[in-house]
Amino acid sequence: MIDFLNSTSVAPEFVGADAAGDTIGLCIPNVDPELLEKMHVKKHYSVIGIVSDRTGGGPQLFSMDEGIKSTNTEVIDVEWTNDTKGGGGQGCMIVIGGYDPSDVREAIKVTFENLHHYFGDVYGNDAGYVELQYTARAAGCLTEALGAEEGKAFGIINACPAAIGIVMADTALKTAGVNIISVATPSHNGSPSNEGTLTISGESGAVRQAVIAARERGLELLGQMGDKPSNDYPSYIQ
Repeated sequence: MIDFLNSTSVAPEFVGADAAGDTIGLCIPNVDPELLEKMHVKKHYSVIGIVSDRTGGGPQLFSMDEGIKSTNTEVIDVEWTNDTKGGGGQGCMIVIGGYDPSDVREAIKVTFENLHHYFGDVYGNDAGYVELQYTARAAGCLTEALGAEEGKAFGIINACPAAIGIVMADTALKTAGVNIISVATPSHNGSPSNEGTLTISGESGAVRQAVIAARERGLELLGQMGDKPSNDYPSYIQ
């Protein structure tokens, strides 16, 4: 991660950047109210922060969820993009609001501190990728972006090509008793993108078990299309 927050040579709005997902974090301490009015956010704050990326989405959202938990900030918009830098999935733009620039900057810093952690269960090869995410306690970012129930365990099962994601979803639901929040396929809730995605909630152990079973099946199938899928950072879902 590049962190120039305290550098006098960089504008104060810059908080950090990371090659993981080509992610950047910015803070606007006194946002123009007309700009905010046209951005279609759900609440108007004088201070906003933005985390934006080219690829990933899930890792950035889960990382920002940690930032929201630890600061007096709120997610006021999440937008999905089809700019995937050659991949099959999507990036995102997360907008948060607060009353104090230090809170907003801290939420973004926490996001970057967690980014590599949540990229730990993103696996890929030349044919596609498999992504898993899990938290024992979802907060406002995941609630706003993905419909997670606040305070409950939440998981994402996702893969490209989309067919692998659908098989992974089936595996997960047959493995443990979890609740379906959403299913996304390329032309239905998928932006569109070449992904099959399941989001789930429930008892923390069951959600984790479902995610792990889906990961095993997804890596097996993606491996049939090329080299063994690999991750750039250590897996965190055990």
